[in-house]
Amino acid sequence: MKNTARRAISSLLVASLVFGGMAHAAPTALISTEQAAAAQNAGARSEAHARLQAALDRDDLAAMFKARGVSTEELRARVAALTDAEAQQMVEQIDQAPAGASDVVGVLFTVFIILLVTDILGLTKVFPFTRSVR
Repeated sequence: MKNTARRAISSLLVASLVFGGMAHAAPTALISTEQAAAAQNAGARSEAHARLQAALDRDDLAAMFKARGVSTEELRARVAALTDAEAQQMVEQIDQAPAGASDVVGVLFTVFIILLVTDILGLTKVFPFTRSVR
């Protein structure tokens, strides 16, 4: 029993010495919270401003702004004057905006289904192709 305990302890000691020598401490330096936040947001900031500036390069948007009396140079100056948080918020609003004007087809389809059901139930008589259950 003593020999097996000694072997186990010596094996554990040898393994810890071998694996302990492989671990090296990475050279680190302390940085401030402001530096960490600036480094983390630097990519997002430049990306948000770049996306807004790229949107101004589109010909269809430039024509729309010109029709409304707004010059693209003025818009570029305003985008450059935005703070990082404002630019990021604007990009998020653009990403969340619906792609189309509105869901008119969905509303019309819903109204059609409601009128169809009420026709079938005999509450209304809108469509000539339905027969009432009453």
